[in-house]
Amino acid sequence: MNRPLPLRDLKILSLEQYGAGPFGSVHLADLGAEVIKIEDPRFGGDVGRHTPPYAEDGDSLFFEAFNRNKRSMVLDLGNPRGREVFERLVAVSDAVYSNLRGDVPEKMRIRYDDLKHLNPRIVCCSLSGYGMTGPRSKQPGYDYMLQGLAGWMSVTGEPDGPPTKSGLSMVDYSGGIVAALSMVSAIHAARRDGVGMDCDVSLYDTAIGMLTYLATWHLNRGFEPRRTHHSAHPSLVPFQAFPTADSWIVIGCAKQKFWERFVVAMGSPAWAGEGRFATPAARYENSAECVKLIETELARRPTAEWIPLLEDGGVPCAPINTVPQALTEEHTLERGMIVRTEHPRFGTVHQVASPVRAGEPRTEHTRAPFLGEHTESILADLLGTGAGEFGELTRDGAFGTQEND
Repeated sequence: MNRPLPLRDLKILSLEQYGAGPFGSVHLADLGAEVIKIEDPRFGGDVGRHTPPYAEDGDSLFFEAFNRNKRSMVLDLGNPRGREVFERLVAVSDAVYSNLRGDVPEKMRIRYDDLKHLNPRIVCCSLSGYGMTGPRSKQPGYDYMLQGLAGWMSVTGEPDGPPTKSGLSMVDYSGGIVAALSMVSAIHAARRDGVGMDCDVSLYDTAIGMLTYLATWHLNRGFEPRRTHHSAHPSLVPFQAFPTADSWIVIGCAKQKFWERFVVAMGSPAWAGEGRFATPAARYENSAECVKLIETELARRPTAEWIPLLEDGGVPCAPINTVPQALTEEHTLERGMIVRTEHPRFGTVHQVASPVRAGEPRTEHTRAPFLGEHTESILADLLGTGAGEFGELTRDGAFGTQEND
């Protein structure tokens, strides 16, 4: 028997845009939640619709990546009739989700205290750059800034190179997942207790929180995190990227048994048995010498020869793939990490699946919605509006003026 998707009974009104917010909710949509994108007709909807390259007339492959399985409606919340429609939707929904500047939810009246009279169980989740409180709350926050401000860039890159941003927008993506977890947790509590709440989530808090053990080491022992040679782990040796005869490989000896296996896989060079490399602590103290000797050994063969030797020997390792190589890895395909949707402009769109798993993963996906594609059907489904009322709301500007359409 096919069970319903886990979040099929969730209705989320989402004032989301660009990357972080939509990334958080796309996982919920994949799990069956009804995510209703409320897009502002005055600005062409979600800015992600217009993000180059591969963008045309409100469609973009960037937008497709973050918005599958969602519905879209246009609504002008600055218009009295638009606000009226929004409040009627709040009354029949589980959550209002936004990723706007920290001071904007108050201005837009989308916090719990603003909406609880409409629905005492409503959850109001705000994902902002810096949160709704604090000296930076009114500042816009973007992934690049947060990676710098939270110290991430100071520990990324080569020691003699400049501070470096991650190749992916990891603060945005991590913040989206934190927001999704916060929102689902709050909805669970609201259903249990009958009372909703605010979720004040920020990219800044997320970035600081992910400093984890580096922060603990510094706060308690004054440890100064620094960039390491070839992305080396700060305490485990060897655990880093190594050049081979033709490319690069990552080897991670997180336990003593892996070091012992690694030594055998390398052919047990004489130096590997020396006391200065015998234990994790000894290798840490003599890391520069250890790494230099390993690099010499690994440079003797290409990656394609080293990988089977190491894997068969039980040593944690991986080639450093390009993105195209990663997307065609056998494991990527076997795990179902590539999904497909059909789009009238782009044809069959291939994209990566959500890694969130709860039961059997979803097998059928729908493309990202056109701007306002579901405005009329959402109102009919959730509020029971008919053609006459919809026409009246349209004339009153609830969905934007004709000039904006």
